[in-house]
Amino acid sequence: MASSTKESKASSTKETPVGAGPRRMPGWAKVLTAFVLVLVVLFAGIKLAVLPGIKDLFGTETRDNTGPALLKSIQDMSRYDAASGNFQVVVDLEKDSKYLPSAIRGTRTLYVGAGTVDAYVDLGRIGQKDVTVNGDRTEATIRLPHAQLGRAALDADHSYAVSKQRGLLDRLGDLFSDNPNSEQAVQKLAVKHISAAAEDSGLTKRAETNTTGMLEGLLHSLGFTEVHVSYGTV
Repeated sequence: MASSTKESKASSTKETPVGAGPRRMPGWAKVLTAFVLVLVVLFAGIKLAVLPGIKDLFGTETRDNTGPALLKSIQDMSRYDAASGNFQVVVDLEKDSKYLPSAIRGTRTLYVGAGTVDAYVDLGRIGQKDVTVNGDRTEATIRLPHAQLGRAALDADHSYAVSKQRGLLDRLGDLFSDNPNSEQAVQKLAVKHISAAAEDSGLTKRAETNTTGMLEGLLHSLGFTEVHVSYGTV
């Protein structure tokens, strides 16, 4: 009887295992979670524009720290710009390696180049022998040099790269270098093609026609009744 009582006491004092409760989140994890939630709320407010002033807080500000422009030279001009042509060309420039596929090494750039070319007549080359006037100043004959084309000027506001495809090695190279002249090759090609198009466009002929009309109108207003304008070697 006594032994059974002892066994019952021993069993009553035996600890009962307690089930493992939920693990507590570490302190650093709570801080990180709260920080992420704050960022989510802030960016959601910026996106939805529900938090006034938040966009200004995270916005960027542009500053122009460029120094003053320096005047390098002055050139006197004596030409009459009589016509101007606007051109556009799509440059497709591809550079490949001889022994590697383009996916590894190579580039391909599609570039839209817009530019203008002026056609002019150099009035500064006219000499006294190139202008004749009759005695009563009613008839004038003028001989001018043929119209010429100016240099093609690329329009930066309307020229842009459509796409750039680069091989793996070229992409890795871009990570370690910053090449500000990456579009210089396609820009030069755009200028070259625009200049060639201007030569075949009849722009110089148009310039000579406009120059003739300008001189005829000017001399008629001065009392000349007959004006003859020709073009050739001066």
